[in-house]
This record gives sequence, C-alpha cells and structure tokens, in this order.
Amino acid sequence: MIQNIPLERILFLDIETVPQAGSWDELSETEQYLWDKKTKFQRKEEVTAEEFYERAGIMAEFGKIICISIGMLEKNETLKIKSFSGHDEKKMLQEFGEIFNSPRLNNVILCAHNGKEFDFPWIARRYLINGIQPPAPFQMFGKKPWEIPHIDTMELWKFGDYKSFVSLELLAHVFGIPTPKDDIDGSMVSSIYYIEKDLQRIVDYCEKDVLTLANIFRRMRQEDLLKRNINLD
Repeated sequence: MIQNIPLERILFLDIETVPQAGSWDELSETEQYLWDKKTKFQRKEEVTAEEFYERAGIMAEFGKIICISIGMLEKNETLKIKSFSGHDEKKMLQEFGEIFNSPRLNNVILCAHNGKEFDFPWIARRYLINGIQPPAPFQMFGKKPWEIPHIDTMELWKFGDYKSFVSLELLAHVFGIPTPKDDIDGSMVSSIYYIEKDLQRIVDYCEKDVLTLANIFRRMRQEDLLKRNINLD
C-alpha cells in the first residue's frame, strides 16, 4: 500500500521540454527528413512535417529539457523545492545528477505524473544523448519490476484500467487542490521559451506542478495538503 512508503524517501519530479530548435528552418536537412519519417503516421494527411514540428518537444530525440523541478518532504510537513534550468542542457543535467551523490538519496523513490511514459525515460534518454550515464534511479536494465524505484500517480489512478488518461490538472480539481495552471499550461511552454524568452516563468510553472503532484499523492494517501518552501538543500 502507498501508505507504507516513507514520504521522506520520495523525490517528486516534473520536467519541461521544448523542441531542440526554435523553428523548422533551423533544422538540418537530415533532421527534417528524420522528423518527417518519424511522424508520418502520427500526422493527418493535410498536416505537413513542418507544421507538426511544434510537437517536437514531446519526443526526446527531437527535443530538449529546459527545466527539472524536484521536491522532497521535510519533517515539518513542508515540501522543499529546487529547480535546475538553463539553455545548456548538458550542464543542467550534470548539476541535476550530482544530487544523487547525497547519502539522503541512496534509496530515493522517484514520483511523477505520467512519469513512466514521459519524465523518467525522457531524462534517461537526454542523458545518453548528451554523453552522460543516467543517474542510478533512472537506470532500469536488469531490474525486476518491483526493484524499479518509480511511482507514477497516473498509474495509481488507473487501478489497472489501461484505457484511462487523466491530467494533473484534472486530478488536482477532483481532489480539491489549487490548480497549477493558473498562469500557463504545457502547450505554451515552447513559445514562452523561444519567443518571449521568459525561462523563469516556465520554472515557476514547473515548481507549481511539483507541489501539485506531491499534494495529489498525499490525497491518495488520505493525508493533508503540504506547504511549500523553495530551495532544497
């Protein structure tokens, strides 16, 4: 039962991603060809590869991570939040990976919403693409399912119903948790990054998602909502 998991072992996590390039014209001919080939069966016939490129931020081969926000619970029922962000993805990933050298995170459990389908594999793939080994909690090869330290709140909500998809925003609503989408939502991240060039606004949004994620997990355990404190040590 999830009530038996020590909350202080859980690292709540969310990432924000964007296409690797700000526009289709910035891609090489090879990249344009591979994107066209990759998305051919996902696009409607009338949608060109160039028009579909706005969705490159959801594919690790064609996107990049611009923010990773994490949160861990303190003894006083406060969620301490820290973010790693920047335009240099490799440097950001290296800094994020260093936190797993802490003795506190030796047996950490990662938690994300739709993390098993998105956040966890995305992070691992981008580490490899940047020439870095993923931190231990993201490495799954050779492990039995019960040895993988991952919690996915979407999976918990499904209760075995594989047809069901539920957004973080909807779960927040049904559990009576303040919405994290009070400023922007995921569809706006790319334009805010490339056009408005407002990375801090994206970081703030990502941190709100981490707090919401942690509170959804708390509600699933029939526990009270957490408070928030920035700057995780």
